[in-house]
Amino acid sequence: MPAGTRKPALLALAVLTLIWSYNWIVMKQAMAYSGPITFSALRYGFGTLMLFGVLALRGESLRPPPLAATAWIGLAQTTGFQLLVQGALVSGGAGKVALLAYTMPFWVVLLGWLALSVRPTRAVIAGLLLAATGLVLVLEPWHGLGGATSSLLAIGGGLCWAVGVLLSRRLLERGAATPLSLTAWQMAIGTAAIIVIALMVPERSVEWSGAYIGALAYNAVLASGVAWLLWTFIVARLPASVAGISSLAIPIVGVGLAWVLLGERPSPAEGLGILLLCAALAVVTLRPAR
Repeated sequence: MPAGTRKPALLALAVLTLIWSYNWIVMKQAMAYSGPITFSALRYGFGTLMLFGVLALRGESLRPPPLAATAWIGLAQTTGFQLLVQGALVSGGAGKVALLAYTMPFWVVLLGWLALSVRPTRAVIAGLLLAATGLVLVLEPWHGLGGATSSLLAIGGGLCWAVGVLLSRRLLERGAATPLSLTAWQMAIGTAAIIVIALMVPERSVEWSGAYIGALAYNAVLASGVAWLLWTFIVARLPASVAGISSLAIPIVGVGLAWVLLGERPSPAEGLGILLLCAALAVVTLRPAR
Protein backbone atom coordinates (compact mmCIF):
# COMPACT_ATOMS: atom_id res chain seq x y z
CA MET A 1 0.00 0.00 0.00
CA PRO A 2 1.46 3.44 -0.92
CA ALA A 3 2.78 5.48 2.01
CA GLY A 4 0.44 8.34 1.08
CA THR A 5 -2.52 6.00 1.54
CA ARG A 6 -1.29 4.52 4.81
CA LYS A 7 -0.52 7.84 6.50
CA PRO A 8 -4.16 9.01 6.98
CA ALA A 9 -5.12 5.55 8.25
CA LEU A 10 -2.22 5.50 10.75
CA LEU A 11 -3.22 8.98 11.92
CA ALA A 12 -6.81 7.76 12.35
CA LEU A 13 -5.50 4.80 14.37
CA ALA A 14 -3.60 7.16 16.68
CA VAL A 15 -6.68 9.34 17.19
CA LEU A 16 -8.89 6.29 17.80
CA THR A 17 -6.43 4.96 20.40
CA LEU A 18 -6.49 8.28 22.26
CA ILE A 19 -10.31 8.45 22.18
CA TRP A 20 -10.84 4.95 23.56
CA SER A 21 -7.91 5.19 26.02
CA TYR A 22 -9.07 8.49 27.50
CA ASN A 23 -12.62 7.18 27.77
CA TRP A 24 -11.53 5.02 30.72
CA ILE A 25 -10.66 8.25 32.55
CA VAL A 26 -14.01 9.75 31.55
CA MET A 27 -15.98 6.71 32.75
CA LYS A 28 -14.09 6.73 36.07
CA GLN A 29 -14.80 10.43 36.64
CA ALA A 30 -18.49 9.96 35.80
CA MET A 31 -18.84 7.74 38.87
CA ALA A 32 -18.68 10.88 41.03
CA TYR A 33 -22.08 11.93 39.66
CA SER A 34 -24.18 8.76 39.32
CA GLY A 35 -24.34 5.04 39.94
CA PRO A 36 -22.64 2.66 37.49
CA ILE A 37 -25.83 1.09 36.12
CA THR A 38 -27.52 4.44 35.49
CA PHE A 39 -24.45 5.77 33.69
CA SER A 40 -24.19 2.58 31.63
CA ALA A 41 -27.85 2.86 30.57
CA LEU A 42 -27.48 6.51 29.57
CA ARG A 43 -24.11 6.03 27.93
CA TYR A 44 -25.17 3.09 25.79
CA GLY A 45 -28.59 4.56 25.07
CA PHE A 46 -27.02 7.59 23.41
CA GLY A 47 -24.23 5.46 21.94
CA THR A 48 -26.72 3.13 20.26
CA LEU A 49 -28.47 6.07 18.64
CA MET A 50 -25.11 7.33 17.37
CA LEU A 51 -24.20 3.92 15.90
CA PHE A 52 -27.47 3.68 14.00
CA GLY A 53 -26.79 7.20 12.76
CA VAL A 54 -23.40 5.99 11.51
CA LEU A 55 -25.11 3.05 9.78
CA ALA A 56 -27.51 5.40 8.02
CA LEU A 57 -24.68 7.78 7.12
CA ARG A 58 -22.74 4.94 5.48
CA GLY A 59 -25.84 3.79 3.63
CA GLU A 60 -25.81 0.33 5.24
CA SER A 61 -28.98 -1.67 5.70
CA LEU A 62 -30.81 -1.21 9.01
CA ARG A 63 -32.14 -4.77 8.81
CA PRO A 64 -31.19 -6.67 11.97
CA PRO A 65 -28.87 -9.69 11.90
CA PRO A 66 -30.22 -13.05 13.19
CA LEU A 67 -31.84 -11.90 16.41
CA ALA A 68 -31.22 -14.90 18.68
CA ALA A 69 -27.47 -14.95 18.05
CA THR A 70 -27.27 -11.15 18.19
CA ALA A 71 -29.12 -11.13 21.52
CA TRP A 72 -26.58 -13.48 23.11
CA ILE A 73 -23.76 -11.29 21.82
CA GLY A 74 -25.44 -8.17 23.20
CA LEU A 75 -26.00 -9.71 26.63
CA ALA A 76 -22.33 -10.75 26.84
CA GLN A 77 -20.51 -7.97 25.03
CA THR A 78 -22.63 -4.99 26.07
CA THR A 79 -24.67 -5.88 29.17
CA GLY A 80 -22.17 -8.12 30.95
CA PHE A 81 -19.02 -6.31 29.91
CA GLN A 82 -20.26 -2.78 30.60
CA LEU A 83 -21.94 -3.46 33.94
CA LEU A 84 -18.91 -5.34 35.24
CA VAL A 85 -16.27 -2.82 34.17
CA GLN A 86 -18.38 0.15 35.21
CA GLY A 87 -18.88 -1.50 38.59
CA ALA A 88 -15.12 -2.06 38.76
CA LEU A 89 -14.52 1.66 38.16
CA VAL A 90 -16.51 2.62 41.25
CA SER A 91 -13.63 1.62 43.54
CA GLY A 92 -10.86 0.63 41.13
CA GLY A 93 -8.33 2.73 39.28
CA ALA A 94 -9.12 3.55 35.67
CA GLY A 95 -5.77 2.33 34.36
CA LYS A 96 -5.87 -1.01 36.16
CA VAL A 97 -9.50 -1.63 35.19
CA ALA A 98 -8.72 -0.84 31.54
CA LEU A 99 -5.77 -3.23 31.50
CA LEU A 100 -7.66 -6.05 33.22
CA ALA A 101 -10.67 -5.61 30.92
CA TYR A 102 -8.27 -5.95 27.98
CA THR A 103 -7.36 -9.46 29.13
CA MET A 104 -10.08 -10.31 26.60
CA PRO A 105 -7.62 -11.76 24.00
CA PHE A 106 -6.38 -14.29 26.57
CA TRP A 107 -9.92 -15.46 27.35
CA VAL A 108 -10.64 -15.70 23.61
CA VAL A 109 -7.66 -18.06 23.24
CA LEU A 110 -8.61 -20.14 26.29
CA LEU A 111 -12.31 -20.37 25.39
CA GLY A 112 -11.43 -21.22 21.79
CA TRP A 113 -9.10 -23.94 23.06
CA LEU A 114 -11.66 -25.41 25.48
CA ALA A 115 -14.87 -24.98 23.46
CA LEU A 116 -13.68 -25.11 19.85
CA SER A 117 -10.52 -27.22 20.19
CA VAL A 118 -8.45 -24.45 18.57
CA ARG A 119 -5.03 -25.28 19.99
CA PRO A 120 -2.83 -22.19 20.53
CA THR A 121 0.74 -22.01 19.29
CA ARG A 122 3.70 -22.27 21.65
CA ALA A 123 4.19 -18.50 21.46
CA VAL A 124 0.58 -17.87 22.48
CA ILE A 125 0.87 -20.40 25.34
CA ALA A 126 3.95 -18.46 26.50
CA GLY A 127 1.85 -15.29 26.33
CA LEU A 128 -0.85 -16.91 28.45
CA LEU A 129 1.72 -17.91 31.07
CA LEU A 130 3.07 -14.35 31.11
CA ALA A 131 -0.48 -13.04 31.51
CA ALA A 132 -1.24 -15.42 34.37
CA THR A 133 1.91 -14.30 36.19
CA GLY A 134 1.05 -10.67 35.56
CA LEU A 135 -2.48 -11.13 36.89
CA VAL A 136 -1.14 -12.65 40.11
CA LEU A 137 1.17 -9.67 40.61
CA VAL A 138 -1.61 -7.16 39.87
CA LEU A 139 -4.06 -8.89 42.23
CA GLU A 140 -1.41 -9.32 44.98
CA PRO A 141 -3.25 -12.22 46.67
CA TRP A 142 -0.67 -12.27 49.50
CA HIS A 143 -2.48 -9.16 50.80
CA GLY A 144 -5.79 -11.07 50.76
CA LEU A 145 -8.51 -10.78 48.12
CA GLY A 146 -10.83 -8.62 50.23
CA GLY A 147 -9.87 -5.52 48.26
CA ALA A 148 -9.68 -7.26 44.90
CA THR A 149 -13.38 -6.93 44.07
CA SER A 150 -12.75 -4.24 41.46
CA SER A 151 -10.01 -6.29 39.77
CA LEU A 152 -12.16 -9.41 39.67
CA LEU A 153 -15.08 -7.45 38.19
CA ALA A 154 -12.78 -6.06 35.49
CA ILE A 155 -11.46 -9.54 34.66
CA GLY A 156 -15.06 -10.78 34.52
CA GLY A 157 -15.79 -7.97 32.07
CA GLY A 158 -12.94 -9.15 29.88
CA LEU A 159 -14.34 -12.68 29.99
CA CYS A 160 -17.81 -11.47 28.92
CA TRP A 161 -16.20 -9.50 26.09
CA ALA A 162 -14.36 -12.64 24.95
CA VAL A 163 -17.63 -14.60 24.83
CA GLY A 164 -19.12 -11.83 22.69
CA VAL A 165 -16.08 -11.87 20.38
CA LEU A 166 -16.29 -15.62 19.78
CA LEU A 167 -20.04 -15.48 19.14
CA SER A 168 -19.55 -12.50 16.81
CA ARG A 169 -16.89 -14.34 14.82
CA ARG A 170 -19.24 -17.26 14.21
CA LEU A 171 -21.97 -14.92 13.00
CA LEU A 172 -19.68 -12.82 10.81
CA GLU A 173 -18.06 -15.90 9.24
CA ARG A 174 -21.52 -16.92 8.04
CA GLY A 175 -21.85 -13.55 6.31
CA ALA A 176 -25.05 -12.83 8.24
CA ALA A 177 -24.10 -9.23 9.08
CA THR A 178 -21.48 -6.55 8.61
CA PRO A 179 -19.31 -5.72 11.63
CA LEU A 180 -20.88 -2.27 12.05
CA SER A 181 -24.45 -3.56 11.72
CA LEU A 182 -23.79 -6.35 14.21
CA THR A 183 -22.19 -3.88 16.63
CA ALA A 184 -25.18 -1.53 16.46
CA TRP A 185 -27.82 -4.24 16.89
CA GLN A 186 -26.05 -6.17 19.65
CA MET A 187 -25.54 -2.87 21.46
CA ALA A 188 -29.23 -2.02 21.10
CA ILE A 189 -30.26 -5.36 22.64
CA GLY A 190 -27.61 -5.21 25.36
CA THR A 191 -28.62 -1.63 26.18
CA ALA A 192 -32.26 -2.64 26.53
CA ALA A 193 -31.19 -5.20 29.15
CA ILE A 194 -29.14 -2.56 31.00
CA ILE A 195 -32.12 -0.19 31.05
CA VAL A 196 -34.35 -2.91 32.52
CA ILE A 197 -31.74 -3.61 35.23
CA ALA A 198 -31.39 0.13 35.92
CA LEU A 199 -35.15 0.39 36.48
CA MET A 200 -35.09 -2.58 38.89
CA VAL A 201 -31.94 -1.82 40.91
CA PRO A 202 -32.05 1.32 43.10
CA GLU A 203 -29.04 3.63 42.83
CA ARG A 204 -28.12 7.13 43.91
CA SER A 205 -29.80 9.97 42.06
CA VAL A 206 -27.91 11.45 39.13
CA GLU A 207 -26.11 14.67 39.95
CA TRP A 208 -26.58 16.49 36.68
CA SER A 209 -23.62 18.77 36.00
CA GLY A 210 -21.57 20.02 33.12
CA ALA A 211 -18.92 17.36 33.80
CA TYR A 212 -21.48 14.52 33.78
CA ILE A 213 -23.19 15.75 30.62
CA GLY A 214 -19.75 16.09 29.06
CA ALA A 215 -18.95 12.47 29.99
CA LEU A 216 -22.16 11.28 28.33
CA ALA A 217 -21.46 13.39 25.24
CA TYR A 218 -17.91 12.05 25.03
CA ASN A 219 -19.18 8.47 25.17
CA ALA A 220 -22.01 9.01 22.70
CA VAL A 221 -20.32 11.24 20.13
CA LEU A 222 -16.63 10.38 20.32
CA ALA A 223 -16.32 6.91 21.87
CA SER A 224 -19.29 5.54 19.88
CA GLY A 225 -20.00 7.55 16.75
CA VAL A 226 -16.66 9.08 15.71
CA ALA A 227 -14.61 6.13 16.97
CA TRP A 228 -16.55 3.58 14.91
CA LEU A 229 -16.31 5.75 11.81
CA LEU A 230 -12.54 5.87 12.34
CA TRP A 231 -12.43 2.11 12.90
CA THR A 232 -14.24 1.30 9.66
CA PHE A 233 -11.86 3.70 7.86
CA ILE A 234 -8.84 1.97 9.44
CA VAL A 235 -9.80 -1.64 8.73
CA ALA A 236 -10.48 -0.76 5.10
CA ARG A 237 -6.97 0.65 4.62
CA LEU A 238 -4.62 -1.18 6.97
CA PRO A 239 -3.73 -4.87 7.38
CA ALA A 240 -5.57 -6.59 10.21
CA SER A 241 -2.27 -7.13 12.06
CA VAL A 242 -1.57 -3.37 12.07
CA ALA A 243 -5.14 -2.40 12.96
CA GLY A 244 -5.02 -4.92 15.80
CA ILE A 245 -2.23 -2.96 17.47
CA SER A 246 -4.97 -0.72 18.91
CA SER A 247 -5.99 -3.64 21.14
CA LEU A 248 -2.49 -3.47 22.62
CA ALA A 249 -2.06 0.31 22.69
CA ILE A 250 -5.40 1.28 24.29
CA PRO A 251 -4.87 -0.29 27.75
CA ILE A 252 -1.21 0.79 27.84
CA VAL A 253 -2.11 4.40 27.02
CA GLY A 254 -5.00 4.14 29.48
CA VAL A 255 -2.60 3.15 32.29
CA GLY A 256 -0.31 6.06 31.40
CA LEU A 257 -3.16 8.59 31.30
CA ALA A 258 -4.51 7.35 34.64
CA TRP A 259 -1.06 7.75 36.18
CA VAL A 260 -0.60 11.30 34.84
CA LEU A 261 -4.17 12.64 35.19
CA LEU A 262 -5.52 10.73 38.21
CA GLY A 263 -2.32 10.03 40.13
CA GLU A 264 -2.88 6.25 39.96
CA ARG A 265 0.67 5.18 40.68
CA PRO A 266 0.97 1.37 40.74
CA SER A 267 2.82 -0.45 43.50
CA PRO A 268 6.10 -2.21 42.56
CA ALA A 269 4.31 -5.57 42.26
CA GLU A 270 1.46 -4.04 40.24
CA GLY A 271 3.96 -2.26 38.01
CA LEU A 272 5.79 -5.51 37.24
CA GLY A 273 2.44 -7.25 36.68
CA ILE A 274 1.37 -4.50 34.26
CA LEU A 275 4.62 -4.91 32.30
CA LEU A 276 4.10 -8.68 32.08
CA LEU A 277 0.48 -8.21 30.94
CA CYS A 278 1.61 -5.74 28.28
CA ALA A 279 4.25 -8.20 27.07
CA ALA A 280 1.64 -10.97 27.01
CA LEU A 281 -0.78 -8.76 25.08
CA ALA A 282 1.97 -8.05 22.55
CA VAL A 283 2.59 -11.78 22.05
CA VAL A 284 -1.10 -12.61 21.61
CA THR A 285 -2.19 -9.51 19.69
CA LEU A 286 0.72 -9.27 17.27
CA ARG A 287 1.04 -12.98 16.44
CA PRO A 288 -0.51 -12.61 12.94
CA ALA A 289 2.19 -10.10 11.97
CA ARG A 290 4.88 -12.55 13.05
